[in-house]
Amino acid sequence: MVAGKGIVTRKVALSDNLKAFIEKWQERPGNLIMILHRVQQEYRYVPREVAFEVARVLDIPLAKIYGIITFYHFFKLEKPGEINLHVCTGTACYMKGANELISKLENLLDVRAGGTTADGKFSIETVRCVGCCGLAPVLMAEDEVYGKLTTEKLQGVISHYT
Repeated sequence: MVAGKGIVTRKVALSDNLKAFIEKWQERPGNLIMILHRVQQEYRYVPREVAFEVARVLDIPLAKIYGIITFYHFFKLEKPGEINLHVCTGTACYMKGANELISKLENLLDVRAGGTTADGKFSIETVRCVGCCGLAPVLMAEDEVYGKLTTEKLQGVISHYT
């Protein structure tokens, strides 16, 4: 455990791949964002313990890391579900019923958008645009795109992943 100013966290050992990546990027401009992308690629989010260790290795304030993580929507502070459900809320999708899809998903999975189901299987996220406006409304489950989606079809999409 590492303690400091009322904060207690367990020390974590970074993987060899992550250590090598940090070493490669340590002196390059824009290194912190690239390193955080790699952390998220490895863990699917940026665990608190890993953020502490990255700050220690790079000899930078933890606040700098959290400033980036909280500024950019891409970075996640909480572990996402096994399956990420991204509902597009861009203009075309919004106009064609994205909010109804979100409400139905929340009811089907018993979790609010931005959260993860109790069993850790699904996360629901809203995203601004996935670039499939002609298929509106759109839901992405991992890398699979479900277009022209209706609330009636959502159970079938969910069933595909259970």
